[in-house]
Amino acid sequence: MQKKFAGALHVINRSDSEDLKDSNIGIETRVHELYVVNNYISNIQQLPGVIELDVIDSFKMICRKVERLDQDVQIDGKKH
Repeated sequence: MQKKFAGALHVINRSDSEDLKDSNIGIETRVHELYVVNNYISNIQQLPGVIELDVIDSFKMICRKVERLDQDVQIDGKKH
């Protein structure tokens, strides 16, 4: 399922700015209409790669949820 949706993956910065030291850090991981938003607190030091790992985990979680959807549910105009 992950391979099927890899081309539909979008990672969107929902933060107020591009600065990862800002007080409002939000990263959206989206596959068509399904998405997850992770929020980060600026005063917690982020280890290198943590946001990237969260994006991968969110993508995997979305794919697992798609696998459990009823067969009649449509995503991007196709039944899954």
